[in-house]
Order: sequence, then C-alpha cells, then structure tokens
Amino acid sequence: MPELNASLLNDRGVLAVEGPDAREFLQGLISNDIEKVSPERAIYAALLTPQGKYLFDFFVSQAGDRLLFDCERARLPDLQKRLRMYKLRARAELADESEELAVAALWGADAPAAAGLAAEAGSAKGLEGGTLVVDPRLPEAGMRLIVARSRAAEILAGLGATVGDATDYDRHRLGLGLPDASRDLVVDKAILLESGFDELNGVDWNKGCYMGQELTARTKYRGLVKKRLVPVVIDGPAPEPGTPLKAADREVGEMRSSFESIGLALVRLDAIEAGEALDAEDATLTPRKPDWGAF
Repeated sequence: MPELNASLLNDRGVLAVEGPDAREFLQGLISNDIEKVSPERAIYAALLTPQGKYLFDFFVSQAGDRLLFDCERARLPDLQKRLRMYKLRARAELADESEELAVAALWGADAPAAAGLAAEAGSAKGLEGGTLVVDPRLPEAGMRLIVARSRAAEILAGLGATVGDATDYDRHRLGLGLPDASRDLVVDKAILLESGFDELNGVDWNKGCYMGQELTARTKYRGLVKKRLVPVVIDGPAPEPGTPLKAADREVGEMRSSFESIGLALVRLDAIEAGEALDAEDATLTPRKPDWGAF
C-alpha cells in the first residue's frame, strides 16, 4: 500500500462553471488551454490583468458537465465577479460551491497509485461527484481532491490516507518550491514567468490570445526574466512576507510565505547563481533552484 498523507485545505474554494458557452468565454481569458480539460485531465492556469500581471491562479477539472475551479477561497468572490464581467451574453453560469465541496491535498511515495491514477501531471478521474487529479503542475506534489464536504473524511479514509493539518501540506509544497496563490504571487504585480508558470504547466504557448498574453509572450521570447520565485532555507526567525533580502547591502529579493525553516522568496537570478546566503532582518536565507526549475 503506497504511503499517502492528506490535508484538508480550508483556505481553498470551488467555483463551478457550466453552460454551452463556458469553454469559449474562458478560452479568451485564462493562460492555459481550457479545451484540454476533460474527465481524464485537469490543468493549472491563471487570470491576468490586460497588462499581463497576476490576478488569480487555479486548477480546473471536470465533473460531469461542470468545470470546477479549485481556487483561493477568500478571493473566490472576486474571481467570480471578474469572470462575470467578461461573460457578457455567453451562456454560462458561475456558482460558488465552497460550502458543499471541500478541497484536499494528498501526497506521498507513489501517491497516484493509491487511487489508480497514472503519475502524470494533470491525470484525473471523477470521484463521488467531484474529481481526483494528479497535481497539474508537478506529479511530485501529489494529488488534489474535490469532494462533498460532508463525505471528505470518509473518502480520505477509504483511500488509506493519514490526515494531518494544513501545515503538513504547507511544508510539503514549500519543499518543492510551489507557490500558494496570493501568499506568494503579489496581485497586480507578479509576472507568471518569474513565478514558474512555464515549467509548472500553467501557460499554453499555442492556444492563441488570452488576456495578458502579449506581455507573457514578450517576457519569454525576449528573455526578460531577471528574478525567480525560489525555495529558501531559513537560519533564524522566518522573515515576514515582503521583507527585503540583501546581499552585501544590495537589495536582491523579497520574502514570500514560509513555514519553520523553509520558505519561498522572489530573488534576482544573479544572486541565486552566486549561491550566497542573503540577509533578512534577524535571519539568513540560502536560496536554491527547485528540481523542476529550468533556469
């Protein structure tokens, strides 16, 4: 039996989108190809400003005729409002299902095997009126489950998962260098390619136009990325998000989320390449490239 750990992610919500025009109107908005989503496949994507800056990121899976957006719960009403602005006369309905549906993360050695899924990013299947997907960003991250809130504990137990709290998953995703929505991606400021969206399967370069596509493409093809969101090992008290990071009194980055001795920070590429520890108030941080990073 594969080892399987799980955490209920109460800071995540579920937005359901359905209707005959749902895919068409979403296709012109999000950074990934909505036509790739099926009962057997999920995607990771973002919604950007017209200037190409981060607004929201989410996982999209399919349950029956509905597209389910696994997204930041506190900001779900803002996402719903933003999508409705662009829906115009499209025949599509958007409903907040966060009270009825729960989101959980599952991970461990050979975790997909516990659910009969291939260990491929985005591999998916329907489960109890919801979905179970291998994390579309990175198979090593494990799986994401959307299921009826009233049955979440029962279904996790049926999968043989050991259920911990949300900090267990936080430790896991930070170790892999994976961002957690607006905790790590600054709204109206973050750029997708600084945040790993290319390597983490969050952008489709062949789908055609979407909102913010021009800057995203220009950033890639002109090599304009000068900073990257990377894991950091923390020696000392974890700095607050937004704390400047310095190397020899030169500001080279900014702290994001953390848990105990690991965290994420946005750091200049030259400082990452130098491999030197960085100063942040009473702590010293050592940045490292994530295993999936191609920079």
